[in-house]
Amino acid sequence: MDGSYRRSTLALAVLSLLAETEQQGETAMHPYRMQQLIKARGKDQVVNVGQRASLYRTIDRLRRSGLIGVHEVSREGARPERTTYSLTQQGRVTWRQWMLDALATPTRDFPEFPAAIAFIPMLSPHEVLSQLEKRRGSLETELARIDKELGAEDDLPRLFMLEMEFLRATTDVELTWVTSIIEDLRAGVITWTEEQLRSFAEQASAPESAE
Repeated sequence: MDGSYRRSTLALAVLSLLAETEQQGETAMHPYRMQQLIKARGKDQVVNVGQRASLYRTIDRLRRSGLIGVHEVSREGARPERTTYSLTQQGRVTWRQWMLDALATPTRDFPEFPAAIAFIPMLSPHEVLSQLEKRRGSLETELARIDKELGAEDDLPRLFMLEMEFLRATTDVELTWVTSIIEDLRAGVITWTEEQLRSFAEQASAPESAE
């Protein structure tokens, strides 16, 4: 148990909930409670807890890394055993390091969309335009959903809605960018043909002339 665990959003959420549990004077928490709290607080907008199996796998890796430990295993009647977990000292230190670093240091997550953008010449301009129009519609729907949620929670202190504000800002920026690409594709400002692509490939692979 060397604590060499690669940070993830789900792992950060687990350690944060256990740290909060300690701050409130309690000792441990079981995985189902973690999942329910994340959903009830709306944090499933930024932490994927849809699959409980993923949560259990994350908890097991944190345990094997020495960042959390089993606090108690109990059983009530015919129900399955329930295991509760708590932070280790190493887990407390790691959680704080993760939090500070995540706030201060931008990371490159390598999502699928930029990767697909990098290879759009493999498709036709018409196909790309059609798919980006679909994406724009989805982004508009998502932006409306976020605005509705922010409006419904306007009685909450801003502190508890910061992640939703961030999601709104990033969604709005992406929508603006996608719209600009759609407009350029429609206007022919961005376009390509197979002949152009072959010419670009030949130029890129041609050896430099000797001086």
